[in-house]
Amino acid sequence: HGAHVAVDLFNKKGGVLGWPVMIIEADDASKVETAVQAARKLITDDRVDFLMGTFNGDVALAVAEVAKRENRLFLVTGTHVPELTGAGCNSHTFVFMPSARMLSRAVTPHLVKTYGNRWFMITAETMDGRAAEQAMTEALLAEGGEVLGSVSTPFGTTDFTAALAQAKTAKPGAVILNLYGWDLVHALKAYTAAGLAKEQIGVGGMIGGEQIGRPLGYANNAGIWGLIWDPKINSENSRRFIQGVIDKYNHTPTSRCYHGYAAMTQILEAVQRAGTTDTQAVITALEGHEFDGLKEGRSYFRAWDHQHVQDVLVGKAYGKELGLGHYQLLATVPGETVASTQDQNMCAL
Repeated sequence: HGAHVAVDLFNKKGGVLGWPVMIIEADDASKVETAVQAARKLITDDRVDFLMGTFNGDVALAVAEVAKRENRLFLVTGTHVPELTGAGCNSHTFVFMPSARMLSRAVTPHLVKTYGNRWFMITAETMDGRAAEQAMTEALLAEGGEVLGSVSTPFGTTDFTAALAQAKTAKPGAVILNLYGWDLVHALKAYTAAGLAKEQIGVGGMIGGEQIGRPLGYANNAGIWGLIWDPKINSENSRRFIQGVIDKYNHTPTSRCYHGYAAMTQILEAVQRAGTTDTQAVITALEGHEFDGLKEGRSYFRAWDHQHVQDVLVGKAYGKELGLGHYQLLATVPGETVASTQDQNMCAL
């Protein structure tokens, strides 16, 4: 939805370089082979200029290889795995998501302050789940904390009763959910049903957001979370984006809409700056570029690893309506203070 709103805005002004912009969509089904086939078709048959999207880390890494081989720019919007801007980085791939390190370092101090530093983790058996668990563990250890135990759950799990029973037995200060999508929705519903809050066991994790809060509803939403974007960000361009999604789709945007809108905007503005759709020229136009990321602080793509450095928000889930959204904003953490430095990074573009 966000990407379509961005394209509509450009096309109403005459497109880009005098040409209308078109989005061609494909479903990667969160599977590597499906994604690779879809990317090849988009490039070979549909002759797209750029690729944008993907949700899972292993899928993104596979598409990144296709993009480099076929000389197409690829902007990753949906995964935080460190390999994309680390050992698996490449010259043709940019990452719009905050990295796992950025998210975990931003949210962990707030989790520790509220719930203490003795945690139990429930982690999806995916590349993204393992990356979140590692990042949250490292951030907790940096706070002098301890992981009391952990359990892995298959991607697509709907019943978290047994996993939460293990967590309860360990008597942690908080259960950290390294989950996303419907897995996280189901786990939070089970957390509420199990009455862990009454046992003084908190909950939280690296990523939450409106896309999780809405299917949960206020009654089941709980915990402290890293947030990528939130509709309470009160900048002029953020308000314009929110209104654009409301006008076209009749809903307040989530952070997924944010990624689509903001990432698409950066691709198309880079084409305008470059004066061409040539891949190398657009890559050069993006590297080191500072832009309005619809947040309070700076947004820019680092030239040496293509990571979007940006504010990371921290939010507390509310059990009642709180203006726009399901979260009270606790902090806005500048990306530069939580991102890895070049000497900590394994990227070699």
